[in-house]
Amino acid sequence: MKFLVTAGPTREFIDPVRYLSNRSSGRMGYAVASAALSRGHDVVLVSGPVSISPPDGVAFVDVVSARDMLEAVASRLSECDVLVMCAAVADWRPKAFSGMKLKKRGMSPVLELEPNPDILTEMRPLKNGKIYIGFAAETNDMLAEARGKLERKGLDMIVANDVTKPGAGFEVETNIVTFITADGAEPLPLMSKADVATRIVAWAEKKVLKA
Repeated sequence: MKFLVTAGPTREFIDPVRYLSNRSSGRMGYAVASAALSRGHDVVLVSGPVSISPPDGVAFVDVVSARDMLEAVASRLSECDVLVMCAAVADWRPKAFSGMKLKKRGMSPVLELEPNPDILTEMRPLKNGKIYIGFAAETNDMLAEARGKLERKGLDMIVANDVTKPGAGFEVETNIVTFITADGAEPLPLMSKADVATRIVAWAEKKVLKA
């Protein structure tokens, strides 16, 4: 099969030195890419800025902003069987970008924002039998929030985690996730992100075989 995996954060620049972003390290997405490779699949990895190296053997696409990532995914979607959206895409971007560093003395204390495109929502009309897997990093009402995203975005599965739990947050090698589908929820115990990734890839393989 052909996997298209997104990973890491996006950066939404205010000026040449400042940006809006989040704490995503990219480890989960890179683990999914590695797991898919190890099981013999072709993998395209679209990644925001992270400090880890892509796995040998992936087709690597380096992006920065949410709009960059949307373009990269849209241009490659037709070639994939499975889309795994691990990336923590910024929901908002500054309404205006300054080409020069803004000086504190001249800056407004209010930063105007505008919404970024929702990549999965944009890709929903193009699903055409592909397997779509998303992620939901939550801090409260994890199951309800994740189920809402599953339905709104037309996903086959969403991988939800409560990032306030020890071992399940950002910048660690482990995770505690729940696989949520239209048929129910499967909570998994604390395990390495590599093991979570292997479970995700195996689930996608079974889903394709049943189709």
